[in-house]
Amino acid sequence: MSTRRRDRHQRGLRGPLALPNPYGGPARPPRPASRSAFFDDAVHAAVDKIAVSCPDALVGVTFGIEDVPNLPPSWAGDRVPLAAAVEADAERMAQVVVYRRPLEHRAASRRGLRILVHRTIVEQLSALTGRPVGDFDPEE
Repeated sequence: MSTRRRDRHQRGLRGPLALPNPYGGPARPPRPASRSAFFDDAVHAAVDKIAVSCPDALVGVTFGIEDVPNLPPSWAGDRVPLAAAVEADAERMAQVVVYRRPLEHRAASRRGLRILVHRTIVEQLSALTGRPVGDFDPEE
């Protein structure tokens, strides 16, 4: 057995496992999206789903994503917010900000994270517009 192909120190096989790619460049197996890219996709999917069921609720609302909430130093609560809704005023449009890390911490899987993001955005829009949750998502 060649020393180059040996599984020394149980680190896995060395060398290429597949033939060269005929289209150029190395062939790489598909990798799941990074956590932040997956979260961005989940937020976009939730907003698109709401836009189908209740498009007039999204007029004048902007969406943002933050990693963690910016809490004041004097904050001593036992719960971290998952999102924030800011009403519109004369200078800016209404805003819904979703916090990535607290939501990821509460979700057990990627599918669960998609559901949690959707429900969080629906609840924030409901609080912002004063409409019931059923208007945004008939399934809830």
